[in-house]
Amino acid sequence: MAGEPQADCLFCKIVSGDVPATIVRESETTVAFRDINPQAPTHVLVIPRVHYPDAVTLATAEPAVAADILREAAAVAADDKVDATGYRVVFNTGSGAGQTVFHAHAHVLGGRGLNWPPG
Repeated sequence: MAGEPQADCLFCKIVSGDVPATIVRESETTVAFRDINPQAPTHVLVIPRVHYPDAVTLATAEPAVAADILREAAAVAADDKVDATGYRVVFNTGSGAGQTVFHAHAHVLGGRGLNWPPG
């Protein structure tokens, strides 16, 4: 059922504490942790505690939680002191866009120049 933890989901296991992660922030609705394969000095994933496969289904079903992810992304950037120099928030949606874990999540990237377009 949408919104319910999925037994085979890595990020649901991080939320439940069954899989360890370097958690940097937690709120009532989100968990933020360092990416295990960072693409920038700051590379943190912000995930909802509820399970939805991607950002669109999350935003459609629970827009307040989607907004919480963006607020937490800004807090991560401030905590890592990249808010003044600039940071990127990325939601990959679908395997063609590079999504590999099908639990909605935002990548917060900063601490280096981020070219456009991304490659």
